[in-house]
Amino acid sequence: MSNQKVVHQVDEVLPGGKLFLLGLQHVLVMYAGAVAVPLILGSVMKLPKDQIALLISADLFSCGVVTLIQSVGVWKFGIRLPVMMGVTFASVSPMMAMAVNPEIGLLGIYGSVITAGIFGILIAPLISRLLPLFPPVVTGTIISVIGISLMGVGINWAAGGLPSSPDYGAPLHLTVALIVLVVILLIIKYVKGFFSNIAVLMGIIVGFIIAMALGKVNFGGVSEAKWIALVYPFQFGMPRFDIVAILSMCLVMIVVMIESTGMFLALGEITAREVKREDLTRGLRTDGLGTLIGGIFNTFPYTSFSQNVGLVGVTGVRSRWVTAVGGLILVVFGLFPKMGHVVASVPQFVLGGAGIVMFGMVAATGIRILSRVDFEKQRHNLYVVAISVGMGMIPLISSKFFQNMPKTLGPLLHSGILLAAISAVILNAYFHGMGSGEEARRSAAASTHGSEA
Repeated sequence: MSNQKVVHQVDEVLPGGKLFLLGLQHVLVMYAGAVAVPLILGSVMKLPKDQIALLISADLFSCGVVTLIQSVGVWKFGIRLPVMMGVTFASVSPMMAMAVNPEIGLLGIYGSVITAGIFGILIAPLISRLLPLFPPVVTGTIISVIGISLMGVGINWAAGGLPSSPDYGAPLHLTVALIVLVVILLIIKYVKGFFSNIAVLMGIIVGFIIAMALGKVNFGGVSEAKWIALVYPFQFGMPRFDIVAILSMCLVMIVVMIESTGMFLALGEITAREVKREDLTRGLRTDGLGTLIGGIFNTFPYTSFSQNVGLVGVTGVRSRWVTAVGGLILVVFGLFPKMGHVVASVPQFVLGGAGIVMFGMVAATGIRILSRVDFEKQRHNLYVVAISVGMGMIPLISSKFFQNMPKTLGPLLHSGILLAAISAVILNAYFHGMGSGEEARRSAAASTHGSEA
């Protein structure tokens, strides 16, 4: 009898060349989102170009460091799954309000981020205790809404960026996005082996070459960017601590951790590795640590990036060492801004075709989980799904739906994922009781193992 230990695909270390290309693929997918928040805040505060560049370098550097911790694991930190970390968009609205308040400003933002990070580390075990409230009917609904919510991002990418752009939806943008999508599908169907795993990267490369040939790639800023930019703590000055700003950011932290719970459970499904309570605690604790690191190194709150969850589903590559290499690449981009500017030159419409595939895969994962739910004997599950999906669509369909509600509730009310999660948890508890989650999870696991046998 062989004593050779079987290595789970999540822990598999691939050859160096493959790791680099697969890691680069993850970086390309999340890069636009990673630099968006510093760009938004920098423009709101009317910072000079060199300071905005510093915000971006600090952001990329911290993205990479926190991704490494989350993927590889350090002591009691890191969920040890293929996770890419980036600045959460849930923090944008409250930080914009702080940025224009002269009594808070950028240094007040950093003080609130540091405090929220410590708060997140402390409450991670408490949030992870909520895991029994997430049976398949809840997780399937949340993951489906995550995918549907992200589709708006992919669609806007394909059209060329923001709907306010004058060339939004230009036929050229749509055509290139479609070509990228077709290339990915052709590679997935007809190409075997490693190249099938980097189908998204190949599609983006083909789209980038076409865009460059058509003169649609802007390399502006590359020549002006520094070769080396050191990132060190408190480059903008010592943080200030404002109680209102701190409370707002702690609310954002709770939002981030509940959304992350959905992301981690989705990754557990995609990678076929059960996410236990202690795993969830380590992952959520790293959200807090990442936010603390962000505040110290001149950037903002961090969370797992859901678009990369979709990429894991598309490629079928489950190794956490791939995202660890992605983290190393981000650290390099943070320290060598010229390289980061080259990646930033990839037009959004090139990413659009890839985005539609990846984000659709997240929604499909949620639907697959829901296929294991009993809708016949437990008809109440239909109401859990129906109402929760409807709640999750509110911010997507109507951005002004909650315009008369208190602004402090913005991070909660403008997150479709969070609204769907809260709705699904409450409705499931209402129909099935508070103790139903763990039983449903065990029964779903048993049925899954039975079908595999």
